[in-house]
Amino acid sequence: MTRISVLGAALLAVSLIGPAQADDIMVGSLKISAPWARATPKGASVGGGYMTIINMGTTPDRLIGGASDISARVEIHEMSMDGGVMKMRMLTSGLEIKPGQTVEFKPGGYHVMFLGLKEGLEEGQQVKATLTFEKAGKVDVTFAVAGVGAQGPGGKAMPGMGGMKMN
Repeated sequence: MTRISVLGAALLAVSLIGPAQADDIMVGSLKISAPWARATPKGASVGGGYMTIINMGTTPDRLIGGASDISARVEIHEMSMDGGVMKMRMLTSGLEIKPGQTVEFKPGGYHVMFLGLKEGLEEGQQVKATLTFEKAGKVDVTFAVAGVGAQGPGGKAMPGMGGMKMN
């Protein structure tokens, strides 16, 4: 009976953990998970891309830029609060990812900025880009486009918007 209980508990734990995300990408010692972007309002010339990057190695690496057919440029940006004012800036030296560090790209923080969009980003679309790392090199990433007010890859609306779509 004890063996069956242990086996049942183990199977339950595995089912709760679930399989690794299909969109995880390994490049060198870096793992890129859940890349997504927000849909853009009509006429927008910029868009934001988000993901999580984990450095599973023993040496730092640096995300220094990227490229995409959907935009003229791809840059690494950071948003922060300064005296109650939200500010955004390009990280001209890129973003260091230290050994063992997890860096989350999310609205209001670090993000990939698609500048000079050739067309708007539409919910449900897949956006291809190439990210460039100082040591790991170039890696192709596909960003799943969520809704305009999404706060994560699942497309949750921004707080206070009551799930309203902004299309």
